[in-house]
Amino acid sequence: MENWTRDWKVKRVLFIPYALHDRDAYAKTAREKFESLGYELESIHESSDPVEAVRKSEAIFIGGGNTFRLLKALYDNSLLQEIRKRVLEDGIPYLGSSAGTNIATVGINTTNDMPIVYPPSLLALGLVPFNINPHYLDPDVNSTHMGETRAERILQYHEEPNTPPVLGLREGAMLLVEGDKATLQGVTGARLFLRGEKPTEHEPGTDFSFLLTDSNSQKP
Repeated sequence: MENWTRDWKVKRVLFIPYALHDRDAYAKTAREKFESLGYELESIHESSDPVEAVRKSEAIFIGGGNTFRLLKALYDNSLLQEIRKRVLEDGIPYLGSSAGTNIATVGINTTNDMPIVYPPSLLALGLVPFNINPHYLDPDVNSTHMGETRAERILQYHEEPNTPPVLGLREGAMLLVEGDKATLQGVTGARLFLRGEKPTEHEPGTDFSFLLTDSNSQKP
């Protein structure tokens, strides 16, 4: 996180805590962490005008929790277009963790979460033209679990037409996107799923820039 804003004069981060029910407690935890790193943190749920808060933001961080709850709140507060404009057109930094990572992609179809609420659509911010599966788990050959593995569920997703690539990010991995360049960082690597192709393994340092030109990008 220390390097996240290395090329930006960012002093204040706008935090969006909509993925958890207790937004006050979530903001408190995030604020303590960011302040320890030298950043001020403003939580959008404390603002009387969430849209204006996004428009004035220097950087945006969306944390984890339930992806369906998060996306519904973004729709309810008319924030999808505002965040997209701020990031893609104005160029401010965006950091997403877990549900916040799901939200940055084409849609939340490959989230691991339960649909505890119903957003108007599964389409999300579309900051990148593919989907991500955070917390990707490799199959455990010794497991007695009888349900589908994470890989099998993603392959089922790709049985549907016009579905974009899915990048399975293991714990300890992150994707850094800067302009037209996307680089896998961290320590654990990732698994890439392309519709109709065998999944491939990728180590930290992999250049995923080709995913940014995928033609399956959608907008809400």
